[in-house]
Amino acid sequence: QVRLVESGGGLVQAGGSLRLSCVVSTPITNIYRLGWYRQAPGKQREPVATILATGVTNIVDSAKGRFSISRDNAKNTVYLQMHSLNSEDTAVYYCYLQLGPFDSNRWGQGTQVTVSS
Repeated sequence: QVRLVESGGGLVQAGGSLRLSCVVSTPITNIYRLGWYRQAPGKQREPVATILATGVTNIVDSAKGRFSISRDNAKNTVYLQMHSLNSEDTAVYYCYLQLGPFDSNRWGQGTQVTVSS
């Protein structure tokens, strides 16, 4: 069974930075899609960033220019680098993967990010 373990969340002041990590229990080189969602209190879970096996990335409009996603295949890890954080970025951030284009998403347990103003 594939496991995803996130880390790197915490409390940060507005304007600060955090880097989230997600370690996957299986080699990620050929995994179709890796990414991050977030869920703020009282809101639905929303996509934040994705990276395909080809290296193509996508960032949600609200985070473009501030967030970036990357993967280290040698470490089976995907990262979410976040800069210029604001209160609207406060949420639980979930790592996920999709083994193939028709597979369902598999999720980590989430890591809390809290931005204080």
